[in-house]
Amino acid sequence: MKFDGKTIVITGSGTGIGQAIAKKFAEEGANIIIMGRRKEPLEETKIMLEEIMKRVGSKGRVRAFPGVDVSDEDGIKNMFDAISNEFEQVDIVVNNAGVSGPVKTFPAQPFDEFKQCVAIHLTGTFRTSVHALRCMKEGAKIITIATYFTEERPYEQRPYRFRTPYTAAQGAKNRLAEALAWELTSKGIRSIATNPGPVHSDRIYKTVYPKAAAEFLRIGGFEGLTSKEIEKVTKDALPFLGDDEKVVDEAITKVANAIINERGEGDLDEIKSIVRACLNKMREIAEKIQNNTSKMIVDGQFLTQEETAEIVLNLADDNISRLINGRVMPADRVFYPVKPLISCSIPNNSKDIANKLVIITIATNESRHIALAKKLANTLQSKEAKCIVLFSKDNNPKVLEEFQGIHSHIIDLDEDSIKKIFTIANNNFGKPDAVIH
Repeated sequence: MKFDGKTIVITGSGTGIGQAIAKKFAEEGANIIIMGRRKEPLEETKIMLEEIMKRVGSKGRVRAFPGVDVSDEDGIKNMFDAISNEFEQVDIVVNNAGVSGPVKTFPAQPFDEFKQCVAIHLTGTFRTSVHALRCMKEGAKIITIATYFTEERPYEQRPYRFRTPYTAAQGAKNRLAEALAWELTSKGIRSIATNPGPVHSDRIYKTVYPKAAAEFLRIGGFEGLTSKEIEKVTKDALPFLGDDEKVVDEAITKVANAIINERGEGDLDEIKSIVRACLNKMREIAEKIQNNTSKMIVDGQFLTQEETAEIVLNLADDNISRLINGRVMPADRVFYPVKPLISCSIPNNSKDIANKLVIITIATNESRHIALAKKLANTLQSKEAKCIVLFSKDNNPKVLEEFQGIHSHIIDLDEDSIKKIFTIANNNFGKPDAVIH
């Protein structure tokens, strides 16, 4: 067996892609270490893996670590302490753990959920990799799974609409994987990342696509419901879409009653009919998103979880990992074509920027960046645009002298201070037309 006697750690391995990866390595004779937040799925996966090992005649062992969250540093440290005592070494780490994050327009995304995406996707990958190194020897491998929405390709649109925290954290994970390869080359440890395309999973069909559809309706409107009421439909009824009709009807009734209580009036049957129609529209849009995405794939087929696991298994091969060490490997066949518009200057014929409000934020003391910002601010003002320049408190206060005649402030670049300054700008000058960082 190809990985006979090897020890594999897979994060987020109780269900989905992580479980499929664990099964592939179990078929190849490896010791499998699974971990995740929920105990029940891990116990079920452990039994499944042991049955596979028995069937193929493997001498491998399975060790489960329930309740371990990759964002919990103590939990990760203690897990690798236990692994170090029970197993001779760790040969492969698969950074698979992830979270969907909010599916909303950028301004509506809660900051706590952004931090959660970073904590699990980026910080969790960092912590897992760092603590794993204590158990790794020359020839070991770190394989990191991100998403095709972080691909950097010319003439293509890649960011995931309504999922900025997820996309940003996943993109940073790719850069981390590249950096690890350079940092660990002296130890003979390899680091590879891969970006799978759309994968058949309950998370996509039951969470991501429906929530994206709901967000389209929240910002675009649905007759008979306010945006706030559509959010209530999304929160309290959408999760039951596809369940037994009785369960769906109970959820719709609950939402309709809540809307009537909030309004102080309304006919229950009429409101239920509107809520049901809204749910059906969400389903229709979600199916359209899925269909449109499949049309951008060569054969129109999403990857299966088993195919994604096969990709990881191949990347773990000694020869392949040596050839692609430090690379981010595409694993999708999706093409999102767009017409790029790139500009490095303000055109001389920009007559339409007069009276527009542009806010420039500066968090650097580098003279060339300061000079560029000053030139940009002066150019905007010469074209009769309104310009506000915001400096970080870390900037040298003397820098304000270079911006005499330009509306400028030094502020704390924390969330509350930024909200306050934008409120003041909005009240005094109107809504900003552009923000340049």
